[in-house]
Amino acid sequence: MQRALRNPVHVKFFTHQLVPQRTVLRRSARTSVSSMLTQQQKEQFERDGYLVLENFTPLQQTQALRHQASQLVDGFDPKSISVFSTKNQAKTSDDYFNESANNISFFFEENAFDEDGKLRQPKSVSINKMGHAMHDTDPVFRKWSRSAQAAELLEDLGYKRPLPVQSMYIFKQPNIGGEVVPHQDSTFLYTDPLSVVGFWIALEDSTKENGCLWSLPGSHKAGVRRKMTVKDGKTIFDPPTAEQFDLDTFTPLEMKAGSMVILHGNNIHYSKENTSPKSRHAYSVHYVEGTDEYTWPEGNWLQRRPDFPFQPLTPATAVA
Repeated sequence: MQRALRNPVHVKFFTHQLVPQRTVLRRSARTSVSSMLTQQQKEQFERDGYLVLENFTPLQQTQALRHQASQLVDGFDPKSISVFSTKNQAKTSDDYFNESANNISFFFEENAFDEDGKLRQPKSVSINKMGHAMHDTDPVFRKWSRSAQAAELLEDLGYKRPLPVQSMYIFKQPNIGGEVVPHQDSTFLYTDPLSVVGFWIALEDSTKENGCLWSLPGSHKAGVRRKMTVKDGKTIFDPPTAEQFDLDTFTPLEMKAGSMVILHGNNIHYSKENTSPKSRHAYSVHYVEGTDEYTWPEGNWLQRRPDFPFQPLTPATAVA
């Protein structure tokens, strides 16, 4: 069952316990007439399911994002520890993870702790990622996620009323940065019909040595291979076992700091462990379409509080 709420300014998505009807996402006007992508780039994205944009963000902005991330980590008191893993979602399906839809939560690397449960090294080099509402709760990350540049790019991709729904800062720590197994973003986040797209920006040089992304070109055309839903507090994968892929068929997406890759929600991608002495910081935001024709199913793990709705991004509301 899907939830419903009509509102001309904001779109509110409630938990299934509160509003058991269908959600309708309302349309807002588009005012931008500029174009950021060439026809060739649009065709490349449609063909491959990803598109790398070199030097998308100036060095000054990437440094500002990294500095703000450092400030957030410094202010974090790890009273509640959640270990992030894409191998076993049960480890992260606790209340702390679910509440991260409404704030900025912190998740440690699996190898960050010793046998006694103590951090092997300082927290600043032990955290896997933080998220998932950075685009709304932190002013620095909100500015980048809701920039006029992002709004124009989404418009070029055909989005009429894009909604930023999830954001995360990924550290990929030196020596212990964990593997992210092959997956599709639409497995974990989805509208009906599907519309998820990801912006993944390298805040440091991303190479094969420090765990860059690897993508399977054209894999988005086969649809969603696996779906994760949450029902009665339980996480369910369909099918239960993840598909195995020939990793030799993937393409490495090595990028300089400031470059960005657009990822179709159905594109299959992964990253290897970082066993190098260099970190690989990145920031990622996921957007969905928010017009009347698209809904946010209650099976999504990410559910906002009633007083904290998703907020649309349009050229008129973008941050300059």
